[in-house]
Amino acid sequence: MNLHAIATALAAHPSIRGKLDIAASTAVLQLSARATGQPGDDAAAIKRPEGGWDLFAGEGFMPQFVQDDPWFAGWCGVMVNLSDIAAMGGRAVALLDAIWAPDAAAASAVLTGIRDAAAAYGVPIVGGHTNLRSPELNLSVSVTGRATRLISSFVAEPGDVLIAAVDHRGHYRPRFDNWCAALDAPHARLRGDYELLPELAESGLVDAGKDISQGGIVGTALMLAECSRCGFDLDLSAIPVPPGVDLVRWLRSFPSFGFLLSVRPERAAKVCALFAQRGISAAVCGAVTSRPKVDLILGGARATFWDYAAVPYLSLSKEITYA
Repeated sequence: MNLHAIATALAAHPSIRGKLDIAASTAVLQLSARATGQPGDDAAAIKRPEGGWDLFAGEGFMPQFVQDDPWFAGWCGVMVNLSDIAAMGGRAVALLDAIWAPDAAAASAVLTGIRDAAAAYGVPIVGGHTNLRSPELNLSVSVTGRATRLISSFVAEPGDVLIAAVDHRGHYRPRFDNWCAALDAPHARLRGDYELLPELAESGLVDAGKDISQGGIVGTALMLAECSRCGFDLDLSAIPVPPGVDLVRWLRSFPSFGFLLSVRPERAAKVCALFAQRGISAAVCGAVTSRPKVDLILGGARATFWDYAAVPYLSLSKEITYA
């Protein structure tokens, strides 16, 4: 498959195109990137009068995923929310869950997954909502957190370099492009890995980035670019890929632990070294540009993955004219 075919296939993939649904909800709610909490970031950030930020995040799950792999869906309900808080430079405080199931027996595996992950990551479950008379199994999980300094989706700058930091110590779960690198990890390591993000923020090494979401590396790069009103040249040859994994699948995969960070060039080596000290792969894989698009580069060829000035992705910056 040539580079243009790769770009076209990725742009058409459901995990990428699913993010387009965000615009329908925010339009009805009349939300934009300038609303309270700055929608488009991984978590809503509300400034605290005494300093720092309160963080709020939440996730709903594809019903088919919850029904096919209920215990892991429960685990992911915790994991993905903690990634969102960490992506903002924060530390999680507490979790709430909402579950729908036909009966208590059907809900058991999902709730056990939530319980096990909360224990592994050391975050308390403080309440939620239970409906055991629903026709099918479904799940939503929310989290609160706090940050002293933020990592934001809105401050990437042309001239930055893009770093992909992903834990390769895992494997795919059946059927979905979900890379699992957490289940066999020591609990202390999981907690320490998430602690690295607020430490990077507080040290001033990182102020821009996003958690790698269901859209994978390319979809997350697009969201980060549109929020910051910049672009990215992604060098596919520079993106570390786990042994035996297909590059195109990796570009759209959701990792257990993965972040894209837009970093001033002089700080990049230090940032990558700090991830490497924890056994996490981190490498410069692109450059931030002033163009409103994400381009893929491989072997001297270039192909546009997405031009958000022509086709908005999150559609959150309606007040802003793209230059």
